[in-house]
Amino acid sequence: MLSNLLEPLKYGFMQRSLIVAILVGILCAVVGSYLMVRKLALLGDAISHSVLPGLAIAFLLGGNIFIGAFIAGVISTLVITWIETRSPIKEDAAMGIVLSAFFALGVILITVIQKTNKIDLNHFLFGNILSVTPPEVRDTAIITLFVLIVVFAIYKELLFYTFDPVGAQAAGINVNYLNFGLMLLIALTIVASMKVVGVILVLSLLITPSATAYLLVNRLHQVMLTAAIIGILSSISGMYLSYFFNYPSGPAIVLVASGFFILAFLFSPRHGIIKLPFFG
Repeated sequence: MLSNLLEPLKYGFMQRSLIVAILVGILCAVVGSYLMVRKLALLGDAISHSVLPGLAIAFLLGGNIFIGAFIAGVISTLVITWIETRSPIKEDAAMGIVLSAFFALGVILITVIQKTNKIDLNHFLFGNILSVTPPEVRDTAIITLFVLIVVFAIYKELLFYTFDPVGAQAAGINVNYLNFGLMLLIALTIVASMKVVGVILVLSLLITPSATAYLLVNRLHQVMLTAAIIGILSSISGMYLSYFFNYPSGPAIVLVASGFFILAFLFSPRHGIIKLPFFG
């Protein structure tokens, strides 16, 4: 049993993949907890799909595709805010418009690129964690550390704004800056996660561990911690399933996370639809 667990660790690509998967599991859980509590899951979906044209344009220009993705994610948040504030269109509709438009543009750009270059669209859509390089491990670690430090630094303001936006604004918190800063963190998180699960599945890694934790605990910091643990377990389990059964890594991680959610949905002591006797 132990030898089976240690076997994948003999290979450098698996070591790098596991490290990145764990980092992304923590990162997505912490940021996703905010999206979950604020009921902003669609925002994560909008930004994750909106990075695709940035990837394509950066590739065409010979630049760093992850920087291109981050810029596209930031632009998408600005466009959503602009539509919402300058028209009677509500936020959810603005997100849907931007999501579909940016994603469609990205697919068309990549299709054009594929006519003259060998580029695999599936790697962008569903991730390719097994090809992660040492510099990408370093970059993911830096992004994770940066996001965690920022979230910790503004936690009190974040908590106040999450549960009482009007009161936070009345108390002098610049909610516009706070909102935009959080959008930047979400964009960074999505860029860091693309190699693991791709732009299609990143929303699941953002929301599913947080939703699972939301069924189990009450407070925001507890949701973040519990979601991080679930994210780590999902990432490690998914990578082992990928190694031993030759499954795609990103979908395997997402399916494990979904399995944890189903268990919490059914058996959560407070919210589960099946009440176990030893939980009263």
